Amino acid sequence: MQREDLVFAGFCDWAGLVRGKAFPVADTNARLKRGVGLTQSNIMMSCFGPIMTTPFGTTGDLVIRPDPAAHVAVPFDDGTAERFYLGDLCTTDGIAWECCPRDFLKRAIAALRALGLTLHATFEQEFVYTGVEERPGATYALDLFRRQGLFGEALTGALSAAGLGPDSFLPEYGPRQFEVTIAPEPALRAADRAVMARELVRGVAWRLGHRAILAPMPAAGGIGNGTHIHMSLWEGETPVTQDPAKPYGISERAAPFFAGVLEHMPAIAAYSAPSVASYYRLTPNRWAPVNTNLAVQDRGAALRVAPVFANAQEPPSHQFNVEFRVADASCCPCLALGALIRAGVDGLARGLALPPPNAPAPLLPRNLKEALAALAADKAAAEWWSSVAMRAYLAFKEAEIASLSELSEAEICARYAEVY
Repeated sequence: MQREDLVFAGFCDWAGLVRGKAFPVADTNARLKRGVGLTQSNIMMSCFGPIMTTPFGTTGDLVIRPDPAAHVAVPFDDGTAERFYLGDLCTTDGIAWECCPRDFLKRAIAALRALGLTLHATFEQEFVYTGVEERPGATYALDLFRRQGLFGEALTGALSAAGLGPDSFLPEYGPRQFEVTIAPEPALRAADRAVMARELVRGVAWRLGHRAILAPMPAAGGIGNGTHIHMSLWEGETPVTQDPAKPYGISERAAPFFAGVLEHMPAIAAYSAPSVASYYRLTPNRWAPVNTNLAVQDRGAALRVAPVFANAQEPPSHQFNVEFRVADASCCPCLALGALIRAGVDGLARGLALPPPNAPAPLLPRNLKEALAALAADKAAAEWWSSVAMRAYLAFKEAEIASLSELSEAEICARYAEVY
């Protein structure tokens, strides 16, 4: 059989899914310059497939321009390979399109850089692996780690081959649930690598004849899958997030950034927890956030000051980070991280202060409709991208809510588990 290697050029869209087109590997140099075509309404594809609403109609041409720095080429023993680029959505004139998720993040990074700072981040991802039998008592257990077989080692090998710097792979709290972590990177690379890691999790599971389910709540009443975003601020090569003498251990330089995240967290949730099922996870007694609060080493907090460890290779200032826990794999990492940075920039610009430890904290949005309302009402968030993009995003998510309005919680969880 005659074969020609193909490579996929795509982007992580508003539904958190990678979409695009493939082309012959031999055409790579030309495609890196020219890209591959797309229409504007492609951004309005729901996570379930159909375009439920679009302000763009059938008009408007775009280009996915692959970024050579966001490239995966991982061969597998069965003769297949994961070959894909992530890229930017541009007009046919080569200008960044106002609805491009990656440009949303790039402009947030530029706004932070204008204040003399950069952000390093990494995304921890929880998922259910169907290739292992569910047994009681397997939480965090060596037994569950053993029974997942080749999956963990194959995944770690794929992450290494893709240059993602695998950190840990572990059995998690829920039935058949695992977590994978990778090394922190500057913000754009961190978001790209979050997408790459997700796709490699899915790709390795598929090659073993199984699925990795990254949905926020795979089954109603069960254990949720979170995506935890760890962040630290830097001035050049120097980390500036930690000051052990200050409240929460957060420095005066960094405190306004995280105060801004707290202030805008309801709006951020519309990007970071953007599915109906996201809010089935964000409920009491699930080791998930319920309030817009900051706490030290508390996994029930929305912002958790992570621990530093003695005898580590890196000094405490390089380890120190703050974990954002109001996120899951239905989000586009570029939108979630971009919103976090924009909120932090607003906090820095206004000199916001962190609340006192143990101060009362307002509730997070209780459902996606409340999160969208918070986003629409947030005047600062209205400046994070164009009015066209904002209206389109709100309509996109409102249509998703409407499409599920007649379904039960169990049916909604099942729908998302089919997709993610």
